[in-house]
Amino acid sequence: MSSRRASLGSHVLSGLLCAGLAAIARRADAAAPMTFAKDVAPILFEHCASCHHRGDIGGFSLVAYEDVRPRAAAIARATRSRAMPPWKPEPGRGEFAGARRLTDQQIDIIQRWVADGAIEGDRRDLPPPPQPTDGWRLGVPDLIVTLRDPYVVQAGGADALRNFVIPLPIDRVRYVSGIEFRPGNAAVVHHANLRIDRTSSSRALDEADPLPGFDGRLMTGEFPDGHFLGWTPGQLPPLLAPGMAWRLDPTSDLVMQLHLHPADTPQAVQPSIGFFFSDQAPQRTPVMLRLGRENIDIAAADSHYEINDEYVLPVDVDVYGVQPHAHYRARSVEGTATLPDGTRKWLISIPDWDFNWQDVYRYVEPVSLPRGTTLRMRYTYDNSAANRRNPDRPPKRVRWGQNSDDEMGDLWLQVLPRSDADRVRLRGDFGPKVMAEDAVGYESMLAADPDSARLHEAAAAIYLSLGRTDRAMAHLDAALRLDPQSVEANYNVGLALAAERRLAESAEHFTRALALQPDHVAARVNLGAVLRAQGRFDESIEQLRAALKIDASNAAARTNLAGALVSRGQVRDAMAEYRSALATRPDLIEPLTSLAWILATSPDAAIRRPAEAVQLAERAAALTNRADLRALDTLAAAYAAAGDFRRAVEIAESALQIAARRGRSDDASLVRARADLYRHHRPYRDSMLVER
Repeated sequence: MSSRRASLGSHVLSGLLCAGLAAIARRADAAAPMTFAKDVAPILFEHCASCHHRGDIGGFSLVAYEDVRPRAAAIARATRSRAMPPWKPEPGRGEFAGARRLTDQQIDIIQRWVADGAIEGDRRDLPPPPQPTDGWRLGVPDLIVTLRDPYVVQAGGADALRNFVIPLPIDRVRYVSGIEFRPGNAAVVHHANLRIDRTSSSRALDEADPLPGFDGRLMTGEFPDGHFLGWTPGQLPPLLAPGMAWRLDPTSDLVMQLHLHPADTPQAVQPSIGFFFSDQAPQRTPVMLRLGRENIDIAAADSHYEINDEYVLPVDVDVYGVQPHAHYRARSVEGTATLPDGTRKWLISIPDWDFNWQDVYRYVEPVSLPRGTTLRMRYTYDNSAANRRNPDRPPKRVRWGQNSDDEMGDLWLQVLPRSDADRVRLRGDFGPKVMAEDAVGYESMLAADPDSARLHEAAAAIYLSLGRTDRAMAHLDAALRLDPQSVEANYNVGLALAAERRLAESAEHFTRALALQPDHVAARVNLGAVLRAQGRFDESIEQLRAALKIDASNAAARTNLAGALVSRGQVRDAMAEYRSALATRPDLIEPLTSLAWILATSPDAAIRRPAEAVQLAERAAALTNRADLRALDTLAAAYAAAGDFRRAVEIAESALQIAARRGRSDDASLVRARADLYRHHRPYRDSMLVER
C-alpha cells in the first residue's frame, strides 16, 4: 500500500514537473523575438510576393530579407492600416476565393517583429521562396497570342487607359475553358479589362491610330457568354468547370483595355494571352447582370452624393462572381440581395473604395437566390477636397462618363440560371432595363460632346435595340452629318429602315456600308435578309454566301440562306443550312421553328420526321416561355404530325389566345384553320415545301 502511494506520488511529482517545464517553455517562446525567417517570411511569401518581386507592379521586392528590412516600419504601418495587401471587401459580407486579407494574428506578428528590431533569424527556418512565374501557370496553352507591336509607355505623367486589339487566329468554333494573361511588363501594367469583339469595329479603331492600340472609351466588344475576363496582379482565375466553357467564333478579336502606370523611364508593353480550349460545348451558360446609374451628376464639393439601383429576379439563379466599378470619387460600394421572405444577404461591401484596386471577386461557394429576390446596389461619392483621391483641385462638377476623369457606378453580377429557358427569360427581361440605362448614359456624354459621330452611332444602336427607331434615326442623321463615310452609321440606318419595312432604302444603306467596308459581315447578312424579304432570292443567296465565305459560322447568314432556298424550292438544301445554324447557335428560335415546321408539315414523307419536329419545337417553345405565336403554331403542327391530335388542339388554342391578345387577326385565321384539321385528326401539309 505504501509502495503504491509512493508510486502515485512520483507520478504526480513527474506531472507537476512536466507542466512546470511546459509553462516555462511557453513563457520562453512568448519572450522569444519574432524573426523574418520563421515568422514574417511565410506571410510575405503567401500574400505579398505575387506583386512585390523584381520587375513587377509592386515596385520593389519583398522576398529577400535584405529587401524587406529597410522597409520594415513602412510594412508595419501599411499592414496595421490594412492598406496592404490590397483587399477591399469588408469581411463577413461575402466570402470570396483567393482573399488577400491578412488575419489579425498575422498583422500582430508583423507589428511584434518590427517592435523586436526586425531581426532576420536563422535562415534555415525560411520556407521555400516563391518561384518566378515566367512560365504559364495553368499549363501549356492551346493558343498563345501576343500584341504584334510593343506599345511604349512614356516616362512620368498620369496613369492612362489604352485599348489594344489582337486578332484571334482560329478557323473553327472553339470552346474556351480558361485564359491566362501575361502583362508583358508588369512594372507598368496595373490591371487589364478584356473583351471579345465579334465585329471588326475595334480593329478599325486600332488601324486608324498610328500607334499600337487606340485611346478613348472602350465601347466595342463584350464579355463572352456571361463570363468575366480580366486581370489584376496576383490574380489567376482557375480553369472553368466541365460544361462551363464559353464559345469563341472565328474572325473574333481580343480587345484589351490596359490601365498603365508610367515609370521613371520609357517602358515597352507587349502582353500575351494563353487560351485553353475544351472539346466540350457549354452545357450551362451564365448571364451577366449590371446594376448602376448613368445619370450621375455630382456638384463640386458635394461630399454625400448617392446612387441606387435594383432589379427583381424573374427566375432562380446562383451568383458566381461580382465586379464593382467606379472611379476616383466613389467612397463606398454595397451590393445586397433581399429574398422574398425579407432575408437580406450581402453580396459585397467595400467601405473604402479605391479605383486603383478594383477586382473581380469570385465566391467560395455560389450564392443561391430564388425567383423574386431583389438585387440592390448603393454607391456613395465624395466630390469634396477632403477626398484625397479626388483628381480635381479644386473640385469641379463631374458627370457620368467612361473616361477615368468622369464618374461611373456599376455592379456586375455573374449569375447562372437553372435552365436554358430560364436563361432566355432572364436575358429577355433584363436586357431592356440595362439598354434603357445605356441610352441615358450616351445622352449624357453627348450633352458634353455633341459633335462625336461615334457617340451618336452608339446611341443609335441602343435605341434600335429598344425599338425606338425615331430616336435612332435622329442620332444617325447627326452621325452621317458629322461623318458621311461612317460605315456603322450607314449600317445602322439600314437596320432602322428595315425595321420600318422601308426595304429599298434599307438595301441602299447596307450597300453603301459595304462599299466602304466590303468585309462587314453583318451588313452583308442584313442586305441578304432584305433582298429575301423583297423576293429577290437569287441576289439574296449571292450576298449570304459571300458573307459565309468571310464567316462560315455565322448562324444568321445560314438561317436567312435557308429561308431563301425554301422559297426557291430547295428544301433539302435549306434543311442542311438550318442544321448548320443550330450547330453553332442551338438556341436560335428561327432555325428551330423553321426546321421543325419542315419536318412536321412537308408533303414529302421521306422528309417528315415528326419526333424530331416535336423535339425542336418544344425547345423553341420553352426558350420563348411558351409565349411565341409561331413557336406554338409549329409545336401544334409537330404534335399533329406525330398523331397526338389532342395535344395539337390544346397548343393551337394557346396560340390563338396569344394572337387575340396581340391583335394578329390574319395569323389567328391561319392557326384556327389548322386547329380545325387537328380536331378531325388530320395533320397539316404545307404545299410550299415541295422540292423543286
